[in-house]
Amino acid sequence: QVQLVESGGGLVQAGESLRLSCAASGSRWSIQLMGWFRQAPGKAREGVACLSTYYGAPTYYIDSVKGRFSISRDSARNTVYLQMDRLTADDTAAYYCAARRFTTTQALCTLSSDPNYWGQGTQVTVSS
Repeated sequence: QVQLVESGGGLVQAGESLRLSCAASGSRWSIQLMGWFRQAPGKAREGVACLSTYYGAPTYYIDSVKGRFSISRDSARNTVYLQMDRLTADDTAAYYCAARRFTTTQALCTLSSDPNYWGQGTQVTVSS
């Protein structure tokens, strides 16, 4: 069984930064792809950034965060991070970590392939 636990959310001013963490426990083979998703009130959940441990697999970012957000993975700690810079009010949402295997980063982030595991979420609020 895999558990994902997010942390690092909070309230910040526009233009500031936050780093989210997702600590994974359980089978590493089940979480070869991991990603960050977000859901704002009244909106559908969307994939923000996804990465893979598969050799040569590209990292995927949604267009609205390219150049501002960066996803990374510490394999030794089995933790995925989302560094969020130059935050705007539009980034306000509940952020979720998710994982699965045997798909692509694009398929995971666009939810063409449903994640097998979800975290409980962490709230990010950006005041303008």
